[in-house]
Amino acid sequence: MATYLNLMLIRFGVIAGGIVVLALLVFGVAVFLKRRGRLDEARRYADPALRAALRMAARRLEDGAGRTRRRDGRR
Repeated sequence: MATYLNLMLIRFGVIAGGIVVLALLVFGVAVFLKRRGRLDEARRYADPALRAALRMAARRLEDGAGRTRRRDGRR
């Protein structure tokens, strides 16, 4: 049981560390773009993609998160 808990703790640490690294990377890119004066341009390009991703997520939640899909896309 202790081995299982240790593995779960290590897994949590790796996931949390990955999220922190990803957040730092996004922050660094935002600062770089801000200094170059291209942050507004990047926002203009990213806005449609973000909206599409949010629409897709909302559609998946409306369809029901409990339903499972097979690999070929059918339910």
